[in-house]
Amino acid sequence: MKVAVVGATGLVGTKMLQVLAERNFPVTELILVASEKSIGKEVEFKGTKYKVVGFEEALAAKPAIAIFSAGGGTSLNLAPKFAEAGITVIDNSSAWRMDPTKKLVVPEVNANVLTASDKIIANPNCSTIQMVVVLKPLHDKYKIKRVVVSTYQSVTGTGVKAVEQLMNERKGIEGEMAYKYPIDLNAIPQIDVFLENGYTKEEMKMTLETVKIIGDANVKVTATTVRIPVMGGHSESVNIEFENDFDLAEVREILSKAPGIVVQDDIANFVYPMPLTAHEKDETFVGRIRRDESQPNTLNCWIVSDNLRKGAATNAVQIAEYLLEKGLV
Repeated sequence: MKVAVVGATGLVGTKMLQVLAERNFPVTELILVASEKSIGKEVEFKGTKYKVVGFEEALAAKPAIAIFSAGGGTSLNLAPKFAEAGITVIDNSSAWRMDPTKKLVVPEVNANVLTASDKIIANPNCSTIQMVVVLKPLHDKYKIKRVVVSTYQSVTGTGVKAVEQLMNERKGIEGEMAYKYPIDLNAIPQIDVFLENGYTKEEMKMTLETVKIIGDANVKVTATTVRIPVMGGHSESVNIEFENDFDLAEVREILSKAPGIVVQDDIANFVYPMPLTAHEKDETFVGRIRRDESQPNTLNCWIVSDNLRKGAATNAVQIAEYLLEKGLV
């Protein structure tokens, strides 16, 4: 299995390599691709050092799978070239997510939509992934009408520059700013750019992607996304209105049996999900499960997941695993 990682030197690309190694994905030949300034740089994978190459060299090597994490512009430009060469692209940018001709996949939710002819597969937004993992089994049972979500997102979602900004601020060092404002001891209610409707691009990603992944246009979603000074994962306060009533014990049972979910919901012992404990884990954690007492058939919960792993790298590798298992590559 010849695999290319495009954007191999970035924060997510580095995590992709870590997850491929940890999950023992059967890589027989690895091709690491990055921008021109990184060509020739050495990166270690499973004890072997690999030299970073350019896009043309990677294309010529004809890998079976290419996992992209190199930004939307790069994906729009290069993914079709790889796809035309018969290479299956799993793309982590927002470039193809809402393209009606491309599948948007979270394996626990909708991997069954994939076929051998899907040559560009979109990896959803990190905050969307962890939410739909929890929403889908509940939608199947109770039918979701509306979701109200507020996020508390890690600086790692912005990248290395944001992590450095936070750490510099903690040490009292002036440095390059990833954000318009200080992030330490602060909460910034803007992730990505503002759109004409007053929402940010991140908020609309959550709204539109959730509907596409669940496959039900009747599900309404509204989001507020906030950057906070944490590492380790994104947290979400999620309010879910169902068409049908539910039993809380049954909700916990459904979630505990659903793939990729860990229920941490024991308030007597102060057990609930946190970014600190979700860090470097592949599961999505859910807790604070309780009835919304202000209106019928409505549930509140708290969802946490490592945004670099399940929110990006792990989800992409799981898609590759599914393709391999089903003989689609």
